Parts: sequence; structure tokens; C-alpha cells
Amino acid sequence: MSGSSSRLPWLLGGLVALLFLCFLVVMAGAVAVPWFLLSARQPAAATVAPAPRSETPPSAPQATPIPLPPLESGRDLETEINIRVYEFANPGVVAVRVLDEDIAEQLPDIQPFFFDTGEGSGFVLDEEGHIVTNRHVVLDARNVVVQFYDGIQAPATIVGTDRDSDLAVLKVDPEGLDLRPLPLGSMDDLKVGMRVLVIGNPFGNANTLTTGIVSALGRQIELPDSPFLLPEVIQTDAAINPGNSGGPILNDRGEVIGVAFMLQSATASSSGIGFGIPVYFVERVTKAIIATGKYEHPWLGVRGSSLSPFIVRELGLPVESGVLVAQAIPDGPAAKAGVRGGDRTVTIQGLDLVVGGDIIIAIDDRPIRLFDDLLAYLSRYTSPGQQVTLKVVRDGETLTIPVILGVRPEVVGE
Repeated sequence: MSGSSSRLPWLLGGLVALLFLCFLVVMAGAVAVPWFLLSARQPAAATVAPAPRSETPPSAPQATPIPLPPLESGRDLETEINIRVYEFANPGVVAVRVLDEDIAEQLPDIQPFFFDTGEGSGFVLDEEGHIVTNRHVVLDARNVVVQFYDGIQAPATIVGTDRDSDLAVLKVDPEGLDLRPLPLGSMDDLKVGMRVLVIGNPFGNANTLTTGIVSALGRQIELPDSPFLLPEVIQTDAAINPGNSGGPILNDRGEVIGVAFMLQSATASSSGIGFGIPVYFVERVTKAIIATGKYEHPWLGVRGSSLSPFIVRELGLPVESGVLVAQAIPDGPAAKAGVRGGDRTVTIQGLDLVVGGDIIIAIDDRPIRLFDDLLAYLSRYTSPGQQVTLKVVRDGETLTIPVILGVRPEVVGE
């Protein structure tokens, strides 16, 4: 009995020590969580890896991102992101200058959408010396020079341009140049409110960073010399000024998610409404231009309009939404496949509407609510010669119509 009593303090002491040890382990785990999250978000030796993307066909050659430095203590996260992205991406951004004296007269005045013909920005696409910029920056140019972040200048040739995406690919001799290709991101990750950063050459001031957010997605822009709309344009409040055109719009991982190309302003200066070309156009267009000197856009060959609930009610249509086909362009892919356009015009609340045609409600099993949806799907996922399947409503019956897409023409007849 006395032996058991003498051991009791030791047992109680061991139990207390064990409980204290468990407490320390739990507290250490609680303290470790924020540091783990911080290190997972911004690792000291990690690279900026592009997010998985669903765009097809395979993207243009991708850069190997440069490792970003570790987070420095004492800085707030917003400041640190700005510094890290700028230091990572700035070496891959260039100023683009056209030396032709008459280049500024190549485009008409198209306010409030101000273009900066003859001077702009660009970014390095690969280590072979290919550079992305806007078509309107180098339109009809004969002598183009690019200036890199370190002040080195090099003559550039125009590999090719694409009118309907306003993109151009330049080429410099890579010998002796410190080329820093920028990684391409994905449109799939974008949401309104996300942080964006723009690096470029506004008003000739090279290596300038502006920041903001994604203000809106899915804008459609009518380019001044194209009969087709540019879909899924990114709107941002990051300052975009003359000279920014062709420069990258970046996410907080330093990936290119758009190309600055236009601002909406009555004064030809930033008013908080700037626009960027979606990155999937960069992937698709540049790859084709490098390979063949041009990019062929897919073409369905329909004119139409989005159905609103009001029009659906007024016309008594058997759908909730979709694209009402006003015209299947004669000899176009849709017309050849049997898609029908409208046969009469009605006026609803002062709005003239061509009715009687097919209503497109899906393409390749993807629902279509708006004409924008149809144009965006064709631009992002399809190519000329590819077969798509339209689901249409005709006279109350749902039909599936296979269509072989064509090459978008320069002009579209009546």
C-alpha cells in the first residue's frame, strides 16, 4: 500500500506533463496553419504555374516562369503582390515604336474608342524572339523597333496580323537579347472583382505599372475596320492610356489573361473603362500566325438576335431563351446545312425583328442563351472545317443540325 502511495505523485506528474505536451502540439498546429497557407500561396522557390485551361486547340508555346522571390515580412499582401508581379513580368514587356512618319494617319478618328497607332506596348511570347502586340499599333508599318526593359532596342519584323482580334506577332533576332517570355493564364479562372495589373508604355513612359480589378466580363467590341464583333472582352478599371495598347493584362500570379487594346473616353485618356483581348485569342492567333502567317476564324454564317423574355412572350415562342436566326447567309455553312432564317419582319414596341427562323438553343450540347454565347463558343473552341451540332427549335419541334464550319470571310454579303 505504501509503495502504491509513493508512486502516485509520479503518475500524476506524468499525466500533467502528457496533457501539457498535447496542449503544445495543438497550439503549434494552430499557429502553423496561417504560415502554411501563406507559404502555399507564395512559396519561396515555387514558380508561377499556369492554371489548367480548357481552350482548344493546344496553346502557343508556353514560357517557363521565373521563380518569384519570397514574401518579405513587414509588407501588406496587396503591396507584395504588386511588387512581385511587376518584378517578375516587367522584363517580359516591351515598348513598340513605329518609325514611319505617316503611320499616325492610317486610322481614322474613332473616339471614344481611342487607338494609339504607331506607339504601343507588347510582351515576349517565346525565346525565339516572337512578340505579341496589337495590330493597330503596327498597322501598315515598314519600320518597327522594340525596346526591352533594360533599355536595349532591336528592329522587329511583322510576322503577321489578324484584323478580327486586333493582334499582331513581331519577331526580333534573339541573339544577345535577354528574352523573358510571359506565361499565359486562362479565362476560365476570371471573375469580376479579381485583381489585375497592366504593364506598358503609356504616353511613351516605359515600364509603367497600373492596377485595378476585372470590372466586367463578356463585353463585345466592334472593331473599326472589321464587320465582326470581338467576344468575351475583359473590362477593367486599371488605367489604360495611349501607349498601353498591346501590353499584358496580368493576374496576381503574373500570368497574361488579356491584352490591353482599347479605352473608352471622350478625352483620349484613362477614365476607368479599359478593355482587354481575351488570352485565348493570344494562344490561338499567335500559334497560327507563327506557323502560317495568318489566322483563320471559324464561321457559322448566321445573323440573329438574342431572345428576351419580353419577345418570347410577345411572339408566343416555345422557348425561354436562345438565338433567333434572322438570316442564314447564302452559301454559308449554316445555310448549306439547312438552318433557316426568318421570312417576315414584325415591329414590337418600336423594335423591328425578323421572325420565322430557327431558334438556336444549344451548340455541341452547350446551352445558348444569347448571341454572345454562340459567338464566344465558336471563337474559343472551334476551327474551320470542324463539325458542330446545333440544336434548334423550328415550328415547335426540336431538331439537331450538324454544320461544317467555314473560314470567316473578309466581308459578308447580303
